[in-house]
Amino acid sequence: MRKIITICIIGLFALNVQAQPVKTLKLSDKELLDKIKGGWAGQTIGVVFGAPTEFKFTGTYIQDYQPIPWAEGYVKYWWEKKPGLFDDIYNDCTFVEAFDELGLDCSQEELAKRFAFADYHLAHANQAGRYNIRQGIMPPASGHWLNNPHADDLDFQIEADFIGLMAPAMLPEALDIASRVGHIMNSGDGFYGGAFVAALYSSAFYEKSPEAILKTAISVIPEESTFHQCIQDVINFHSLHPDNWKDCWYFLQEKWNCDVGCPKGVFLNFNIDAKLNSAFVALAMLYGKGDFTNSIDIATRCGQDSDCNPSTVGGVLGVMYGYDKIPSFWLNPLKEVEDFTFEGTNMSLAKAYQMSFDQAKQLIVKTGGKVSGGEIEIPIKRADVLPLEQNFENTYPLYRERKDCFLTDTFEFDFNGNGFVIWGNICCTRSITPDYINRVSTRHIGSEVFGLAEPNDPYVAKVEIWIDGELDHVAALPMRNTDRKVEPAWKYLMKEGRHHVKMKWLNRKKDYIIRINDIMYYSEKKEHDRFYFNK
Repeated sequence: MRKIITICIIGLFALNVQAQPVKTLKLSDKELLDKIKGGWAGQTIGVVFGAPTEFKFTGTYIQDYQPIPWAEGYVKYWWEKKPGLFDDIYNDCTFVEAFDELGLDCSQEELAKRFAFADYHLAHANQAGRYNIRQGIMPPASGHWLNNPHADDLDFQIEADFIGLMAPAMLPEALDIASRVGHIMNSGDGFYGGAFVAALYSSAFYEKSPEAILKTAISVIPEESTFHQCIQDVINFHSLHPDNWKDCWYFLQEKWNCDVGCPKGVFLNFNIDAKLNSAFVALAMLYGKGDFTNSIDIATRCGQDSDCNPSTVGGVLGVMYGYDKIPSFWLNPLKEVEDFTFEGTNMSLAKAYQMSFDQAKQLIVKTGGKVSGGEIEIPIKRADVLPLEQNFENTYPLYRERKDCFLTDTFEFDFNGNGFVIWGNICCTRSITPDYINRVSTRHIGSEVFGLAEPNDPYVAKVEIWIDGELDHVAALPMRNTDRKVEPAWKYLMKEGRHHVKMKWLNRKKDYIIRINDIMYYSEKKEHDRFYFNK
């Protein structure tokens, strides 16, 4: 088995960039721009199409009798209704702007700071990475699972599209950029999700079918990784059962619907894991048979992150076919917003089209290609397989304990195992009561919504985390949305056994309260009592 390489020493894959060309892609300026525009347009169409279904169908698919709306004015409707829906796009735009202003060789640290201090809402691995960076924990540590419980989430996957667009048919260069960007917020399978998407887009410039695109993209992911195994399972299943996508969906539910890391999803039906959602992308590309409409419809109907997954599918097919070949039914509503500026950026789709085109031409020349007289030649190089990295090693979910309580001064708990993560957050009670927070959190899914409610509140709670009688660290819990810590505290890879944890609020202030929804416990033992109860 390939030696597992710790994320902290992963380089920028210089060997990949030195890879030897195997053939040359020739196309005109106009054709390249058309494919780049198709990628951005397809991505945006997909995210809007899936908008009303996002995480509404978890552990089930959207049945055929249920329509999913699309019409003239629909993209503009969502633009005005929910700007945060477009996180798939505005995260990409932040990095496109950074490369435009800082140059193609800008450092990982420069990219991390641009991302972390962008003024828009983030969640899951993105917000955990942002918090780490704002606290001085820089990449790759910011995306490492010991510092980020969401490291296997799909965050990098949904914002890696731009990489393939700026590195058309240049897989080694795409993976180099992916390493610089992806380890800001993810590691392990979460990183592979974004590298896979970057490779899908990059290879879509020259491969002629969804099957070929998938085969090329998965070839750069280590076979030993669970990510590769999950996607390969989809490919293998489709080869044996090519007619009904729902059969493949059921197969994936049984084998791969088991989130290990995300505190919002462990032992629940919510699954934002990169493997499963990338598997839905692969499923839709294969069973959609290259048809734009059918493919994004299937990706959406698979459920879970059902705006991000059709976004990826739409973007990849948009590259393969080009902007001008996207059906007008889908494209016309998008044209209404192409000049609008995305939240927290200075970017519009129209600007993104041109910037990605300019960056692609720069990178083509930089890596030995030709751009002259309106004609472009790109040496297509083989890419080396990425180093193996896997998260949550010897860390298996053991038990999810519902607490539904508040930390006022101190809070203590005991457990058996080798790790824990607390799912909860700080809440402001100036306009609501603790009882209201409790009723909403208990009847619905946790208190996360209250942690998002304060865009400008400067208060930062300081909480000591004591483990087995020793001070482990002091957690900073900012109330401001963009500064927030997604989970109050966690600890992995402890010595297997009995542990006592105590939280002590050092600077408690009127109008603030810390909600403890659930606590997840972990063990180094994969198998456990099916009727386990924490005592």
